[in-house]
Amino acid sequence: MKVLVVGNGGREHALVRKLAQSPEADRIFCAPGNAGTQEIAENVSIPANDLPKLTRFAKENGIDLTVIGPDDPLAAGIVDLFEAEGLRVFGPNKKAARLEASKIFAKELMRAEKIPTAQARTFSSSAKALNYCDEVALPVVIKADGLALGKGVVVAHDRAGARHAVHSMMEERAFGDAGRRIIMEECLCGGECSVHALVSGKSFRMLATARDHKRSRDGDEGPNTGGMGAVSPADNWNAERESNFNSSIMQPLLDGLTRNGTMFHGLLFPGLMITDDGLRVLEFNCRFGDPETQAILPRMKSDLLPLLVATIESGLENVAIEFDPRIAVTVILASGGYPGKYETGKPIEGLENAARLPEVQIFHAGTKRQDGTTVTSGGRVLAITALGDSVPQARERAYAAIDKIHFEGCHFRRDIALRPAHT
Repeated sequence: MKVLVVGNGGREHALVRKLAQSPEADRIFCAPGNAGTQEIAENVSIPANDLPKLTRFAKENGIDLTVIGPDDPLAAGIVDLFEAEGLRVFGPNKKAARLEASKIFAKELMRAEKIPTAQARTFSSSAKALNYCDEVALPVVIKADGLALGKGVVVAHDRAGARHAVHSMMEERAFGDAGRRIIMEECLCGGECSVHALVSGKSFRMLATARDHKRSRDGDEGPNTGGMGAVSPADNWNAERESNFNSSIMQPLLDGLTRNGTMFHGLLFPGLMITDDGLRVLEFNCRFGDPETQAILPRMKSDLLPLLVATIESGLENVAIEFDPRIAVTVILASGGYPGKYETGKPIEGLENAARLPEVQIFHAGTKRQDGTTVTSGGRVLAITALGDSVPQARERAYAAIDKIHFEGCHFRRDIALRPAHT
């Protein structure tokens, strides 16, 4: 098979590497890819949001399967475009992708299906939202309705902070049209967990769990980012919670989508909060998580390629998925200043030495080749994943690899996979 992976981040590098291991994969392309995918696939200089060019490339090159990595192309309808041309593509269509593309749509669906989630109010008027800041219980979570690279969520602990977040999103348009409407919801307490499932209509198969670290600094301090690290499996998940998740969240969700005439085919990734009162859905994502994928796929023993095909072709009932029981710890190395302003073009040293360490995998995210050198090209630069028989062993291996890698301004969290006391 010829396979095309769309995207240029660490998630896409992890997908390319895993798909390249399949005996069914003949050639793998990545559009636009990065310095890491360039080593094991053929990079194609087409941006992930250029849907017509991607469709044309897939047709002209006889691509048998396209895997969509980022959320933006899904929200823009890339799956609908590919399917209209008779091309096989992994991901939900535009209608189903609204689960992620609109937090308000997802919240209304959860209310209708009685899926446990935070109490919330939605606003399309900044004046009404600002007035609500004077009466809402604190702390309050303020979310842009649309896609904002994982950064469109603010936890406000005082009224001034709440008003600033509303003003920034709705009036200053810090996240563009994504903040035209917002949600203000209660702040849930507990531990977060990322659950990935392959979904084919009304059937699904669970993948491994993971726990993401969103804040930029140690101790869960600093602003939200796209994710600074992950551990898989999640240390706050068990069989009882999985059973509850299946019955109270997944099945009602898929039933509700079906009633609305929406058939979901792809990867569904609900972000959960495990509270004293049980599971609560924070959000739905309609693609592989980042950086969760970099922690989950190195543990997957099964061939990913036929699993993706089975998801598209409604054949999940008969598949089995096997995972390595060991722990995976993933640490993100980011550019100085991320998630704010940062500089790029910084040479990266030590990659080969780090990659030689046992049970370590290095996934490129914001990198490119320039004059024969690998340099930084984004906010999140690398994802360092290590496997171990225990969390301490996996952490030790990951941070030993990080010690060998250098680029100007590099910053990372040193507490990945260490559970904060409050969770």
